[in-house]
Amino acid sequence: MLSGYGLHTGVFSEVRLHRTEGAVRFLRNGTEIPALLESVIATPRCTVLGKDNEKIALVEHLLAALHITGWWEGVLIEVSSEEIPILDGSAQGWLEEVRSLGNPPALGSHLEVVKGFGVQGAGFGVLTEPRTPNPEPHLFVEPGATKLSVSVDYDHPAIGNQTWEGTPETYSELLSARTFGFLKEYEMLRKQGLASHVSLENAIVFDENGTLSPLRFNNEPVRHKALDVLGDFFLLRKPLLGSLSVARGSHHAHVTFMRELLANDILQEVEPYEL
Repeated sequence: MLSGYGLHTGVFSEVRLHRTEGAVRFLRNGTEIPALLESVIATPRCTVLGKDNEKIALVEHLLAALHITGWWEGVLIEVSSEEIPILDGSAQGWLEEVRSLGNPPALGSHLEVVKGFGVQGAGFGVLTEPRTPNPEPHLFVEPGATKLSVSVDYDHPAIGNQTWEGTPETYSELLSARTFGFLKEYEMLRKQGLASHVSLENAIVFDENGTLSPLRFNNEPVRHKALDVLGDFFLLRKPLLGSLSVARGSHHAHVTFMRELLANDILQEVEPYEL
């Protein structure tokens, strides 16, 4: 069990992970909320899932840990409040909890686990046709080896233009990258009911010149953006087998793009195979 305060609500919450049968889902007040794209009800600087008047916010870091470790099914996530604890702002704290569940169930036979992180050989393959105009022009997916490329471009001396590229073998590099924000936006966010519990213990804060605390990596901002992509794309329910590029992404953009892919049959389910 892990506990802590929500970044946006400031509410204390306890989270317990249970190994079970069936799809990954959250449990709050007796209501099960599937970890599916259809459950997304809002994206206010985080991803919020909901069902029957119950909601759970900031699910992306925990879902990213499940994505990276290959837990695509068989987990019930019991949550006592409406927001997942921010912990240190990254997904690293969830890794031990996820690993305590044991080995993830296979999505079928003949699955490979890449260095203990992620599965290969089953999921959603990307089709070349049919294609439709993309309402999120900064996101693009194409057939090929499973790969993620994420870039950011901030007019800030400590960030600027950063890019991270990797495959399931290297997704674990993203686990300890923390969420970040800008001091000049703090009051605006507070007025919107967000970032009520932000601190230097759970976020990277940038002032006009640099950071108020040391970075873990020179490119930690783009690493965290890539982590958010993995968390949100977990909501497809299966791994995306293809090359995904995200520039200037956001939770809203990720969700809109995934809905476009599914609505226009750009993905097809692929059965497991031996690599």
